[in-house]
Formats: sequence, C-alpha cells, structure tokens
Amino acid sequence: MTNTPDMTDTAGAAAGADTAGGAGRGRWLARRLPVIGGIAAGGVLLLAVPAFAHVSVQPGTAPKGGYATVNFKVPNERDNASTVKLEVSLPTDHPLASVMPQPVPGWQIEVTKAKLAKPIEMHGEKINEAPSKITWTADGKGVEPGQFQQFPVSVGQLPDNADQLVFKALQTYDNKEVVRWIEPAKPGGPEPENPAPVLTLTAADGADGAAAKSGGQGAKDTAADAGAVSGSDTTARVLAVVGIVVGIAGVAFGVLAGRRRSA
Repeated sequence: MTNTPDMTDTAGAAAGADTAGGAGRGRWLARRLPVIGGIAAGGVLLLAVPAFAHVSVQPGTAPKGGYATVNFKVPNERDNASTVKLEVSLPTDHPLASVMPQPVPGWQIEVTKAKLAKPIEMHGEKINEAPSKITWTADGKGVEPGQFQQFPVSVGQLPDNADQLVFKALQTYDNKEVVRWIEPAKPGGPEPENPAPVLTLTAADGADGAAAKSGGQGAKDTAADAGAVSGSDTTARVLAVVGIVVGIAGVAFGVLAGRRRSA
C-alpha cells in the first residue's frame, strides 16, 4: 500500500514552522527595539540641540532700511558655571545710530559709544558717533546651568546696502572662562565652532517697509519676535521629550520581552 501523508500532520508541521518563525522574528524584534528606540531618541535630540547651541540673534532676519527688535539669546553650555556677562560688539562697517536695550531683571546694561571714521546721516542729521558695544553684567547668579537668557535690543536704522550684520559676542562665566563667539561663517562652508551671531537683512517692500522705516514697530514687533522665539524653543523641547520617551519605551519593551523568554 502507498502511504498517503496525513493532511492534519502536514498542517500541524506548517503551523509549527510558522510559530517557530514568528517566535524567531519576535525575538529579533525584541533584541533590536531598544537599539531602534535609542537611535530614534538620539536623532530627535540631535535635531533639537542646535537651537540651544550658541549665542544667536533671534529672529535671524530683519528688513533693510528700517528698525527691528532682536533678542540676543544666550544659553549656558556649562554644568558647573553660570554666565555672568555678555558683551556684544556692534558692526563698525555699518554703524547703527539707534541702539536701545530693554531692561532685563538682574542685569546691569552699559552702552559704549565710539567716534565714527565717517559720519552717517539719519533723519536729515549728521551723526559723528554711534554705539559700538553693549555689555550686560549680572547682579546676581546670572544664567545658571541648564538655563538661557534673552537680551532684547531695538536697533536701527538698518542699512540698505548690506545683506547681513555680524555681532561678535563674548560670553563670560563666573569661573573666569570666556567663550568668544566671533568666527564669521563662510558661504557654503561648515559652521564654525564659535560662530558670531548674524542678522540677515531682507528686502523691505510695501507697507511693512514703510512702517519699519518710521520706527513704528513698537510693542507689536517686540511681541511678535518674542512669540517666534518662544515657538522655536517650545518645538525644540517637545521634540527632545518625544525622543526620550521613544527611547525609554524601546528599552522597556526589550526588557519585558527578555523576561518573558526567561520565564
């Protein structure tokens, strides 16, 4: 007699193979989920960190020929020291006749002026000197580890014949360390290790340009700038938190799967 294979046995063998294969894939996934979660968290954090990396001007753009309120944002990059002084040098190639810092609680402000090599004209008047440096000095603890501080300044009249303004800055810590944010960025090149804050100037057009030239931005511009900065910070922080949660979830899943295999 010819032995005919039992269909039940064949189906059982196939099911067993599928089960074994599924278990193998489950173990592979369990081993790699923590790694995948960690990579995802690291990737998100890498995207979020640059927002806090160095002294910068925010927002980074302003219309030519007008006035603008900008914030010099200073993060503390040290775990064992606080930032107690910020010195910002104003551009000498395109002097700014009007520079008005906004008071910041806990900080003293000093605006230094210098005589201009070539007088500039503003609102029909010739100006022989202009602000050359702003210095903020902490009265108390300053910017502590894990924190940042914004220093608002109204500047103008912005030049019509320039594409950017470079503000070299010195950040001093209470341990006497000084970080010099003075390196210019080269077009098309990598970002320097200590880049200088840069304000990019854009073409002014229509009613926006007229309002900026009249200096009428006032509280509206200040509120808009603060909102933009706050939105940027919030987005970066949310991304960082999401990345950390994903990493923790991956590690927890891997540990749980390992315990189930051991049981």
